[in-house]
Amino acid sequence: MHAETETLLMFAARREHIAQVIAPALARGAWVVSDRFTDASFAYQCGGRGVDQTKMEQLEHWVQQGLQPDLTLLFDVPVEVSVARLAAARTPDKFERESAEFFHKIREGYLSRAKAHPTRFRIIDGNRPLETVRAEVIALLQALA
Repeated sequence: MHAETETLLMFAARREHIAQVIAPALARGAWVVSDRFTDASFAYQCGGRGVDQTKMEQLEHWVQQGLQPDLTLLFDVPVEVSVARLAAARTPDKFERESAEFFHKIREGYLSRAKAHPTRFRIIDGNRPLETVRAEVIALLQALA
């Protein structure tokens, strides 16, 4: 699949998700927790696939109409660690079958996005014991309440 086609499909799905799930939940005053949002698209499609960042920013503006997360948690681990964890957890999907170089580009894409948006990103060292990571996440979420 062409990288721009993949990007457009991601944003089509995101637009529908915003309209059908996120916007109604926010209107009710509910919290919305998502395991992926546009930061992932910048990392995967711009960083990993090489899609032009200006095009991505235009899609973000059009599809989200200013909607951004209040907090983005970036669980950062070395690529080798994430590959080993995924291999032990399940059969790899389309993205997970990519090369280590692809994942290095994605990690750099995420870190670049975090640097560009430091007020909403929290980088969490995911290479620590689970209980330590969990405690940090709970503390960050309690600070939002």
